This record gives sequence, C-alpha cells and structure tokens, in this order.
Amino acid sequence: MTETKTQQLKVVPVAGRIGAEIQGVQLSGDLDTTIFNEIKQALHDHKVIFFKGQNHLDDASQEAFAKLLGEPYAHPTVPVKDNTNYIFELDSERGAKANHWHTDVTFVPEVPKYSVLRGVTIPDVGGDTVWANTNEAYEDLPDGLKKLADGLWAIHTNEYDYAQFKPAENIDDEVKKKYRDIFESTIYKTRHPVVHVHAETGKRHLLLGGFAGRVEGYTTSESERLLSIFDSYVTRLENTVRWQWSEGDVAIWDNLATQHYAIADYGDQHRVVRRVTVGKDVPVNKENESSRLIIKK
Repeated sequence: MTETKTQQLKVVPVAGRIGAEIQGVQLSGDLDTTIFNEIKQALHDHKVIFFKGQNHLDDASQEAFAKLLGEPYAHPTVPVKDNTNYIFELDSERGAKANHWHTDVTFVPEVPKYSVLRGVTIPDVGGDTVWANTNEAYEDLPDGLKKLADGLWAIHTNEYDYAQFKPAENIDDEVKKKYRDIFESTIYKTRHPVVHVHAETGKRHLLLGGFAGRVEGYTTSESERLLSIFDSYVTRLENTVRWQWSEGDVAIWDNLATQHYAIADYGDQHRVVRRVTVGKDVPVNKENESSRLIIKK
C-alpha cells in the first residue's frame, strides 16, 4: 500500500496489510460530510485507522464524533463510565487489561461494528495495541482449510473469557470482587459462523478470538487444535499492525474485520483508554445462515 491523498485527507499506511494514519483532520461531531465519508472509506480499506494529536477531544466530543458512525452500542455486562452516556473505560488500576486476542463482544449475536478508542493516560514505555486483519487471515488459508472453515460454527461465551480474569495485585479485594461481579453478571453463549461475510464489503473473515471456546461438533481437545490453527493465521505478523500510543491519539477499527490485543507490558505504570462502540450486525455465513443466542443466564 502507498500513501494516498484524498480530496481532504492524507492517508498513510502503517503496515502492509492493515492500518493507516489519517492526517489533516480534527475529529468532532460536526465534521464535514465529505471528510467523514473519506474517513469511512479509509476505515473499510485499512480496517483500523489512527489519528494523532486529537487532544481537543473530551468524553462528550468523543461520543459526539462516534455517533456519526452509528447508534451507540451498550456493553451487555459493563456499565458506562460515570458522567458519560456511552464510554467504556479501560483503566489499568482497576485491572482492565485486555491482553488477549479478541473481537469485541462476540459472546452475543449482535456484534458491535465500530469502536473509537482514545488514549487518555499512556505509559512512558509499553501499552501498545496490535490489530489483525481477519480477511487476510482467511485468504491465507490453504483451500482445504478454507473449505473446512466455511462450514464450521464456534460457540462464543463471556464465561470462557472472564474465567481467566486476573486483576492486578495492587488492587484491593473489594475492587476485585466488584469488577468480577460486573463482568460475570450475565453469562452468554452464542453460536457464530467461523467464517462470516462482512455486511458492507462482502469479504469473508474469520470470526474467532478469545471468546470462542469450542467448535461445534468437535471435542474440547479437537476444538482447541482447530482454533489454534485458524487463530495462528490471524496473528501472523504479516496480518498485523502495532500502534504506539501517545496521549490524545484516537484509533477507529472495524470490529467485524479485525481482532486486537492490548499489550500489558508496562508494569505498574498507569494506562487509561476510553472507548465508544457503535453499530451492530448479526454475522452470517456464505449460506446466509445467521448467528444465534444459545444461553443467557
């Protein structure tokens, strides 16, 4: 990919298969329609896009901009940040470290479409985020594995993920209990196609990650092997981009076209990022069969 100049913006690829920095714009809720459409096209083209120096944004203006992309998506189990309408705050001092590969909230049938993440407090060193292109991962599969994946379904659950939750050691017991009680307030299990057809681009993507616990029709050990094979294509370095955060940076990603991993390599330094998620889609496979909820309790 090469640097491009749209009518209003400069689009600079950050890696070969995913990710671009957008230059020449200040994000706000009243962006010019032409500029917003160019941002949306860059998002489709590059799956995740980055904006440096957006320090003018606060919680309210981040929410206002995010609403341009779609209807805000309320997280099924986690309440919003105090004094905001939609913000999901990830604060390392409260144990919020998403250091595993995942696509957000795949444990329910209606998967969020886009996320807008703002760097608020960034460690001096470490705390990068990595995204992976799940369409390129699918296209990299040998024909036999593509054919297999096209017909598979996986069971996604927040029980699978949150069972691995380990708060930081410096958090007191009361905060730990509150955090766990929130995340485990409702347990979901959802049946998703391993390969879904993107509603806007028509491309096929692997839909897996940390919430995918097993493959339907296979034993636990067989599922682990299959998931490991498919996920190894997602996380190949060729399919990834790594972003080194500065305070005021904003990342926007297509949740149904990517997986991501927040690297927890910053020790006891403080890291705070705030996310607004918008839109939702029920994934479908190539036969137009939809995801469905299995358990909610």
